[in-house]
Amino acid sequence: MLLIRNADLYDPEHKGLCDILMAAGRILSVYPAGTADPAALSGLSADFRTVDAGGNLTMPGILDRHVHFNGAGGEGGPANRTPPLQLSSFVRAGVTSAVGMLGTDGTCRALEELLMKARGLEEEGISTWILTGSYGLPSPTLTGSVARDFCLIDKVIGLKLAVSDHRSSHPSVEEIRRAASNVRVGGILSGKAGCLCVHMGSEASGLTPLLDAMEGTDIPITQFAPTHISRCEALVEQSAAFGLRGGYLDITAAPGKNPLFGLATAAVVATLLERGVPAGNITLSSDGNGSMPSFNEKGEMTGLKVGPLESVLESVAEMLREGEIPRETVISLVTSNPADHLKLSRKGRVRPGCDGDVLVLDGNFRPLFVAAKGRLLMEEGEVTVRGTFE
Repeated sequence: MLLIRNADLYDPEHKGLCDILMAAGRILSVYPAGTADPAALSGLSADFRTVDAGGNLTMPGILDRHVHFNGAGGEGGPANRTPPLQLSSFVRAGVTSAVGMLGTDGTCRALEELLMKARGLEEEGISTWILTGSYGLPSPTLTGSVARDFCLIDKVIGLKLAVSDHRSSHPSVEEIRRAASNVRVGGILSGKAGCLCVHMGSEASGLTPLLDAMEGTDIPITQFAPTHISRCEALVEQSAAFGLRGGYLDITAAPGKNPLFGLATAAVVATLLERGVPAGNITLSSDGNGSMPSFNEKGEMTGLKVGPLESVLESVAEMLREGEIPRETVISLVTSNPADHLKLSRKGRVRPGCDGDVLVLDGNFRPLFVAAKGRLLMEEGEVTVRGTFE
């Protein structure tokens, strides 16, 4: 049992100073600060713990919907394959839930390995899910079909696909439509969201292949989840129109004035909101541990960077410091919004019945305490629980 006291809680709605009680991996109660009785509660459990948040901003743990936690890369050959992530990387980044996937390499990297990595991270302390498929069509699967993966593999909640990218398979409209239909049916039969996570490249076609595939069908626009939409100005503008139609948009986190990837996060979020895109339809993810190669006009790779997992937290901190976007909106981008789109009902909020995923930030918006499924993984800014091989 864990009690976090004196937390300035955004659940993501602002609740003021609260005490948060967790047990058996779930949030039991949220009290006004000072009304919970630690002495009485300590008698209910032999392992009762209490920590003081000191009035600092407290929010749900980050749900990162786009992480290559079993490695990615390979655009420059075998030496450019990124290695798997360890538990402490997630803790330092404030990430308590993550969705893993394959990247460019759906040939030599296996979904079976991705699934086992997800299970390993789950055992070590955080919540995980995966996407089936890879960049190209037809999709690699675990069971022989996308719909069967949804129905038979508990951790499969979506399908990965790439379009408008020189590394994609440049699927036809009919192929995209068929993939979306498989995701739709798989989601319906399994009771899952069934999201089609679409890696967006920088080719001029942009979102057009998706729009063409939706034309004339009854497939909801919310079945699609285009990501990396902050890659360039033209894609942001096209994405705003997509969002106005009710579609979800995923921004790859890029803090700072000289972002590692695409356009600066705060500016893209502000642009989408100004265009009228509902705040609840915008999410933010890291592309953590994914390769970010650069190519010259001949298509030759000229450089390779690795997506930083902490970019989501840094982008959130940047927007909180600037104060131009409401705090509730900023926090929802990485908590309740992705949880709602992915139909993860126990994630993204600090409320009774939800999983005990809580992130306390210090005065500089850096992680102070991290709890995942009711267990403290960081205390006073120091990682206290590490992975098996750390």
